[in-house]
Amino acid sequence: QVQLVESGGDSVQAGGSLRLSCVLSGLTYINKVMGWFRQAPGKEREGVAAIYIGTSPPGTIYADSVKGRFTISRDHAKSTMYLQMNELNPDDTAMYYCAAGRVFRLDSTSDWHYWGQGTQVTVSS
Repeated sequence: QVQLVESGGDSVQAGGSLRLSCVLSGLTYINKVMGWFRQAPGKEREGVAAIYIGTSPPGTIYADSVKGRFTISRDHAKSTMYLQMNELNPDDTAMYYCAAGRVFRLDSTSDWHYWGQGTQVTVSS
């Protein structure tokens, strides 16, 4: 059974930092594309960052709203993916989900076939 388990969500003040983690288990093959999505109340789920480990160094893509503030990384040996989030602001408040996908893109959730349960990030001003 494939599982993705997120952790690290918390409530922080604007300007603060958080590091999210996602542990992937149950796959019998190496899933080269993983990513982070978020969903705020009343809004659609949106892509935040994705990483592709098929190249060296791994390829990464980010939503414009988080470029320069968020960094995605992956420790393949630990089957763990991270999202370092700096300079957080209230617009970053959302449930954050990790996912494993087939296509290295953020503009569609249909290409992402495994999802975690989410971890809540709340940023207060």
